[in-house]
Amino acid sequence: MSRLSQLLQAGEFVVTAEVNPPKGVDLSDTLARAEVMRGLVDAVNITDHQGSHMSVSPLALAPAIRERGMEPILQVTCRDRNRIAIQGDLLAAHVLGVENVLCLTGDPVGAGDHPEAKTVFDLDSIRLLQAADSLAKGKDLGNNPLRGAPSFYLGAAVNPFASELADEIIRMEEKIEAGAQFFQTQAVFDLEQMAEFMARVRAFGAPIIAGIILLKSGDMARFMNEHLPGVHVPDNLIAEMDAAEDKAEAGVQIAARIIREARDISNGVHVMAIGWERLIPRVLELSGAPARERAQ
Repeated sequence: MSRLSQLLQAGEFVVTAEVNPPKGVDLSDTLARAEVMRGLVDAVNITDHQGSHMSVSPLALAPAIRERGMEPILQVTCRDRNRIAIQGDLLAAHVLGVENVLCLTGDPVGAGDHPEAKTVFDLDSIRLLQAADSLAKGKDLGNNPLRGAPSFYLGAAVNPFASELADEIIRMEEKIEAGAQFFQTQAVFDLEQMAEFMARVRAFGAPIIAGIILLKSGDMARFMNEHLPGVHVPDNLIAEMDAAEDKAEAGVQIAARIIREARDISNGVHVMAIGWERLIPRVLELSGAPARERAQ
């Protein structure tokens, strides 16, 4: 059983963050950014070709994260592989010691650095969850028995700010039925709306980790408002970033405030620093995130 699952099942407030694998085979910079988080976060997401940008496989980075005393959360998307390859990668993840798997649809290829690539989407995120759950029960999607079954703690994404929230909640329930045991959300900036969402889904019983994006500028916030569905940075936060002489410090202060408020309504936070991982220690210090002897 993964440490993340133990903490969430015990009702602890968890802190996770993420790193992006590099475009190339030199892992030194990525591992240095991850090292900043060691002892501060309970698990580290390893993204799967985030934004449809080609990088080294997250499977290559997971063992290196584990060797440094941090627990990985492997992101797996449906965009690039058919069900044969996905199931093979899930089995490989278990062999490499990965227990936490976040099942995602994946960004469209048009947003990435290989827009001419062919998408696969043989499975959607719900069917991906079913595939992982089936493997854990000893059979593949073709109902063929496995020689040794993996063990996974399965996560999925949910958007508390979806325009069609009722449909999003129905889909969340379907993901739970398919095997999802915890959720990570889209970036949270509106805590009131987040609280309303949590009240509607609390009966499902699945822990929900709130996404926290570290803002770098007002322009970044405006870009997210225009291009990321379900993300809305309020005008007052954009104005705060525009007015700040020290953009990094302003972003840290905003993220810390959001985490302080999120502690009362969510089961944890997932910090997306997007290259500013060095600031995560200060964000967590200012946020008052519960001190705990975290994985070392």
